[in-house]
Amino acid sequence: MSQRKYILTIAGHDPSGGAGITSDIKTFEAHGLYGLSVCTAITIQNDSTFKACTWINVETILAQIEILFDRFEIGIVKIGIVESWGIVLMILEKLVELNPSIKIVLDPILKASAGFDFHSNEEQTLLDNIWKQCYLVTPNYNEIQRLYPEKNIEDTIEHICRFTNIYLKGGHRADKKGVDELYYNEIMKITMLPHLVKVSEKHGSGCVLSAALASNICLGIAVEDACRYAKNYTGQFLISHPSLLGTHPKNLIA
Repeated sequence: MSQRKYILTIAGHDPSGGAGITSDIKTFEAHGLYGLSVCTAITIQNDSTFKACTWINVETILAQIEILFDRFEIGIVKIGIVESWGIVLMILEKLVELNPSIKIVLDPILKASAGFDFHSNEEQTLLDNIWKQCYLVTPNYNEIQRLYPEKNIEDTIEHICRFTNIYLKGGHRADKKGVDELYYNEIMKITMLPHLVKVSEKHGSGCVLSAALASNICLGIAVEDACRYAKNYTGQFLISHPSLLGTHPKNLIA
């Protein structure tokens, strides 16, 4: 029997199961991985309405992380919503302390699909230190514009790429909807086109893509292929059902 691979999500709880830790666990399992989870927030939402968010205190978050690392060998972590950039940095520092070679995929969620704003007005002085700790960040087109409002998108990408790799999700693009871009190795750009079949909007699709990408990295797949496979997986998720809640496909390495 092969060694079981563990992967960790640090994110919020969505009662509908479409986003957050529940969605991440579904994605991990579809890729043949055992998913572990640390909860950062309890949300009151369904697939179309977001009412409130109760944040878990940072001491509890760090305690959850520590007890999992005491027991399991964890090499890949995906991070979703967290209350503040300061707490994101504390989480990153704890992960690196526990495993200096860890690879972290950060999905910098600034706004819920149902319209709830998270830490959108927060100081940005911590961002460079955050990027340094990450292997890959996965903003969507709206989020990357809000990270550094004083910069244009091209300058923001160039700046972040000084510290880490970027997978830019294109589902919110007005000009090239569904076109994703990978920037790595000093801004080497790989463009991934959307599926030609008709897709329907899904709650949590950004979480799914980031979790699939983290899963592929956990499986030892090179970053370019990891991104392409994650794009394909998410495409299948988008066409799985006409409602806002999709069905997770079996792992699609193609």
